[in-house]
Amino acid sequence: MKQTQRHDAIVELVKKQGYVSTEELVEQFAVSPQTIRRDLNDLADQNLIMRHHGGAALPSSSVNTPWHDRKATQTAEKERIAQKVASQIPNGATLFIDIGTTPEAVAHALLNHSNLRVVTNNLNVANTLKVKEDFRIILAGGELRSRDGGIIGEATLDFISQFRLDFGILGISGIDGDGSLLEFDYHEVRTKRAIIENSRCVMLVVDHSKFGRNAMVNLGSISLVDQVYTDMMPPAGVMQVIAENNVQLELC
Repeated sequence: MKQTQRHDAIVELVKKQGYVSTEELVEQFAVSPQTIRRDLNDLADQNLIMRHHGGAALPSSSVNTPWHDRKATQTAEKERIAQKVASQIPNGATLFIDIGTTPEAVAHALLNHSNLRVVTNNLNVANTLKVKEDFRIILAGGELRSRDGGIIGEATLDFISQFRLDFGILGISGIDGDGSLLEFDYHEVRTKRAIIENSRCVMLVVDHSKFGRNAMVNLGSISLVDQVYTDMMPPAGVMQVIAENNVQLELC
């Protein structure tokens, strides 16, 4: 079994059982304890599992992975997603761009566009797009979250609610097996809901590592969005919700 296949199988076992021991994984995959320990360290680095002495469990649902770590993972997948999204946005469009490393990748992919009007609560997005003199960048007010450049709070919510824009580029921290969109911060969830409510077309941008990932705050069903851009086929339960609600799926 290839390493990537073994990684996927380990994650599925952890999701199913809640906890697996190193000894159990050694027996299951017929590899050395050193190989399994390397596997678990790699998966823990991606926040797909939580490493414990002697085994692994589901990752914490209360604390997100640091922004710099998220920025450095799934970079090729995020770039493909971003390029596909950018190809669907016409020059002169108006759009929200959300907090998150995949929405930030979309911002980079839009630099060849012209005359865009962008509302964002993401300081990194504003810094990326400010080089475009023909873009109009509107930065939301509120509390700056220094760890990732996100702007959140009541003022942010009120600000975003003033607009009605063509596209909403939405990121998410996790997607449960029933299609629930999950986040770590209640304030961020409220802002995302405002983006959904005030966008004519909501584009969810998410790489495959977010499927099955836990977070403690439920934003609502994936049926709230119009389009899902991802790099791999979602799990069966999520696909069922997508199909039943006529959500457009784009594999990148």
